[in-house]
Order: sequence, then C-alpha cells, then structure tokens
Amino acid sequence: MRAIIAIGCLLASILSVTGPSPSLAEDDVVAFAVVSEQPKDKTRIAAKVAIEGAVSDMKLLAPDHILSNLSWKKLEICHAMKLEGRIVQEGFRVSSVRVIEGAMLPMALQGYAGDCLLKKALEFAPFVD
Repeated sequence: MRAIIAIGCLLASILSVTGPSPSLAEDDVVAFAVVSEQPKDKTRIAAKVAIEGAVSDMKLLAPDHILSNLSWKKLEICHAMKLEGRIVQEGFRVSSVRVIEGAMLPMALQGYAGDCLLKKALEFAPFVD
C-alpha cells in the first residue's frame, strides 16, 4: 500500500514539474467564421471569427491539407464556416473546415453575415440584366 502511495506522489511531482502534456495544451477549439474580404491568397483569409461568443477580425491560416479541400478553394466573401483549429499569434490555424448556411452561425455573427450578403447583392445587382 505504501508503495502505491509513493508511486502516486512521484507521478504527481513529475507532472507538476513538467506541466501538462503538449497534446492537452494544443487542443483544437471550435470557431465560426464569415469571410470578410474577397480572398486573394487562399493561405491567409480575412474573416470575422466567433470563438466562445467573442467576435474578432482574424486571418484564417490554412495548412496544405485544408488548401486541397474543395470548399476552401471555392471560398468567397460572405461565406460562413464552422472551423476547428488553434489560435496562434498570426490568426487562427485551421485543422478542419465545413461551409455552413448563415442561419447556423451563432447570433453574434448572423447580423454581420446578413449585412455582408445585402452589400454583396447591392454591389452585383446593377450588373445583372
């Protein structure tokens, strides 16, 4: 019994010195985003991003496996997405992406998405016969 307690104390002291494992510190978070500018560089997309209810302007950073995703290749201004990834200094590093309908966005982003679509429609409507 004393040996089990000693091993438990030893493990606890090792964890307190080394801290949490890197895999636990780098867990992906779920975010929702609306593309805010016409994408020029598909590796860095400007977007309004909502993470846990807080909305901010961020760059979506796409690694190679996301760049080959068909939905990422077709991104345009006002597209809504559900993302998984990590917040990094340069923006939000995307690990998975799914294009969604604007109604599936959190309320914090729905107003922005609606305004974006109206603006887009008014800019392109004069060119349609």
